[in-house]
Amino acid sequence: MNAAASVSLWSRDQVERHSVDLRQFIDFRTATLDNGTRIIDAYNSSGLTFSLLPDRGLDIWLAAFDGRPLTWISQNAPHPPDSGLPWLRQFNGGLLVTCGLTHVGPPETDPQTGEQRDIHGRYSLLRASEIAVTRGWEREADGTEVYAVTLRGAVAESILFGEQLRLERTYRLVLGRPIIEIHDTVRNVGDAPAPLMILYHCNVGYPLVAQGTRLHTSSAAVHPRTPWAAEELDRWPDYDAPTPNREEQVYFHRVRAGADGWAEAALLRPDFGLTFHWDTRTAPYLTQWKNTRQNIYVCGVEPGNCIPEGREGARRSGRLALLEGGASQEFGLRIECLPDAAAVAACRRRIDGMASQGQIVTGCNYADYETKGA
Repeated sequence: MNAAASVSLWSRDQVERHSVDLRQFIDFRTATLDNGTRIIDAYNSSGLTFSLLPDRGLDIWLAAFDGRPLTWISQNAPHPPDSGLPWLRQFNGGLLVTCGLTHVGPPETDPQTGEQRDIHGRYSLLRASEIAVTRGWEREADGTEVYAVTLRGAVAESILFGEQLRLERTYRLVLGRPIIEIHDTVRNVGDAPAPLMILYHCNVGYPLVAQGTRLHTSSAAVHPRTPWAAEELDRWPDYDAPTPNREEQVYFHRVRAGADGWAEAALLRPDFGLTFHWDTRTAPYLTQWKNTRQNIYVCGVEPGNCIPEGREGARRSGRLALLEGGASQEFGLRIECLPDAAAVAACRRRIDGMASQGQIVTGCNYADYETKGA
């Protein structure tokens, strides 16, 4: 269906003449699984469906477009949060796992306090509260009238005499558009500066990611994290067939962004794709995770205000961001399905244009990787 036909199909006049309750077309629907985990299923007549996990940071678990899975999931997921189990034991997979809010990267021990920090921090083990859904017609900046459904919730990461952070998340869906809009505001409600590390671990799986898939970005430079990744630096965009015991590869990208500060990266096949838009003004880094190991074949596109090096590593490298007491920081991410060859081609042209005409994002620091000759 072309764009003009889609707009006509979901116009206010057409929809309201045919229905008295627009939840038949788009909505968030809450339920509880047998293991006690809350789940919110998002449905949109655009063909995009996904599930939110309020007990796991209000992140995205299952996701599909027209019945086609978009992400990998782990056995027995979704796992209820358990502070006694390590992060990797509770990794659900899923389209979005938020890492942070004060630590992103490998496990570490704080040299001053002795605090043990697990991989990628505590955020994805925290429960959301204050969940609310609003529905209604809205007029966008260009004058288009659309029907939007918005879900809001809050997640707190805090400790007595320590950090007092609060993330307020908004998901917005527009009827007929295969797009997930995510807006986060992180507030430091305490009176002292707190480390702020946040990385959007977007995990994509088969059949979108398979042999022949390519990552398309507006990268001005690409830096491998390890010697093994450096060996295949010239092949960073390409994904291979599943291989037993294959080691993961990680690349750090310095991207170009548009005049509005937003950048784009896309996982593309000839006739289908998934594209990620994010605001580089607060999330200047892009990490690419290539994990093509057999059975656990899942790859990440990961914008953030940091790279996964841990809080102590970020402190040593000069990359650690601090959020002052009483201050806030906003983050924006948009995930969009590309349903056909025409949409994929348009995405390529858009990213190519940004690569040639966009401004190199200057808010990121890869000096230590550049000096390694990466």
